[in-house]
Amino acid sequence: MADLRVIGAGLGRTGTHSLKLALERLLGAPCYHMAEVFRRPPDVPIWHAAARGERVDWRALFADYAAVVDWPAAAFWSQIAEAFPDAIILLSVRDADGWWKSASSTIFEIYKRPPKPDDNPDFKPMLADMFGKNFTPNFLEEAAAKAAFDRHNADVRKRAPAKRLVEWRVTDGWGPLCAALGVPVPDEPFPVSNTSQQFRTRAGLDAP
Repeated sequence: MADLRVIGAGLGRTGTHSLKLALERLLGAPCYHMAEVFRRPPDVPIWHAAARGERVDWRALFADYAAVVDWPAAAFWSQIAEAFPDAIILLSVRDADGWWKSASSTIFEIYKRPPKPDDNPDFKPMLADMFGKNFTPNFLEEAAAKAAFDRHNADVRKRAPAKRLVEWRVTDGWGPLCAALGVPVPDEPFPVSNTSQQFRTRAGLDAP
């Protein structure tokens, strides 16, 4: 069972899907992301338990992964970091205005949409508890959400050990990741994936 090497503390819509692809390229192993939760329905009650403050066996949950980024893991970065003390803590960031513009037109819009017949009935309650208890109860309101976003990032900067913390923006590309992991910089462009428009198209948000 391999240990996680990277724990993403940055919230969703900070380039986390691009990070997922990049880390998989650098580490040669899967990176856990919210996309994994859709493919692994048994994980939903585990995340819901975490949102309720219950203990989770993080090592079992991430047994097949070398890294984890995005929600829901970012909400529990400190607990995961305790379980994997040798992993770097990767804080992906962007400005709060840009983050809100992206989040409100993608993940939060999906949250507000009525459930479809084939939706996992436990997924939305898990999100509601996670956002409400680990982010802000008013996550659909711009001012509250942006304040919670800035508060989360400040908390990571304050509590993460300096020797483990790597702060990263999409514009930084490969460099900081490769330096932190001690691997060569790939001779290829940094992946760009899951832009707001790609998300909306895939989710059918722009459908007539």
